[in-house]
Amino acid sequence: MLITSSTLQVSESLTNLYRDRKMGSKDNVCAPVLFLLVVIASGIRLSEGTNFTLVNSCNETIWPGIIANYNSTGNDGFALKPGQSSIFSAPSGWGGRIWARTGCDFNQNTSTGKCQTGGCDSSLKCSGPGDPPFSIAEFNLGDIDYYDVSLVDGFNLPITITPVKGTKGNCSVAGCDSDLRANCPEELVQKSDGKVVACRSACNVFDSDEYCCRGAFSDPVSCMPTNYSRIFKQACPAAYSYAHDDSTSVLTCSTTDYILTFCASRNQTECTYHDKQLVCPGSKSSDGFKEFPQRLRILVLAFPIVMNSIFKF
Repeated sequence: MLITSSTLQVSESLTNLYRDRKMGSKDNVCAPVLFLLVVIASGIRLSEGTNFTLVNSCNETIWPGIIANYNSTGNDGFALKPGQSSIFSAPSGWGGRIWARTGCDFNQNTSTGKCQTGGCDSSLKCSGPGDPPFSIAEFNLGDIDYYDVSLVDGFNLPITITPVKGTKGNCSVAGCDSDLRANCPEELVQKSDGKVVACRSACNVFDSDEYCCRGAFSDPVSCMPTNYSRIFKQACPAAYSYAHDDSTSVLTCSTTDYILTFCASRNQTECTYHDKQLVCPGSKSSDGFKEFPQRLRILVLAFPIVMNSIFKF
């Protein structure tokens, strides 16, 4: 279950405290409890912007890339291990893209290295749009949010976008939970160490006006689906399969946060906070929890972590 970014920070602080201190004194046992009480008393606030909860449900570590209109946000540059999640908060009017980099190996001292897919040159922090092929979640926030998952630049991992209790607009799930790599046409396959790590787009492979929807094929009338884009669309009906695949791919919502799940499964439920309450899309399990005062919720969510750490002594 996902908890707030503030609670995640509390949990991380407690974990670091016990990782660094191996002593068994009573003072050390009480330290995390006192620390937690101080945090609660300080009145942690949740973000008033749009919160993006990034969830890694893959069997591998990913490195999220986050770019605001092709400019660095300074919010990426971290790893998400399998089962981990993180929260990125965006201001009103934000527009940008979020994706997963895979198979990365970064030098801890220089923060440089290479990724098998989705890399940003050799940098841990992205200052540009990233290198295809990769699956991309795209957003334009406003009074009405526009969002989609694009496979125009290829596919590296399944991505789903789930709005959290939105109001106006369609507010349905975008993206796909199918792994296109398993049925990628041989001519589009990208491999690393003999393993299929991505499925390239026809534009990326053949670089023709027809596949790239440019030149004489730049308008929606002349740029039509190809056999390759149809394969993408069949696997991922709620994702962009080519440049002008707007009618079934761009969704709208408002007054919402978003959960981005990498490698989502159809029966999976991820939770986050929205409007000061715990929300699990498609589930009513959080209804009895939403009336808790915010600080008490933080205590309830963090308490098992504290107790588990204490009894390890």
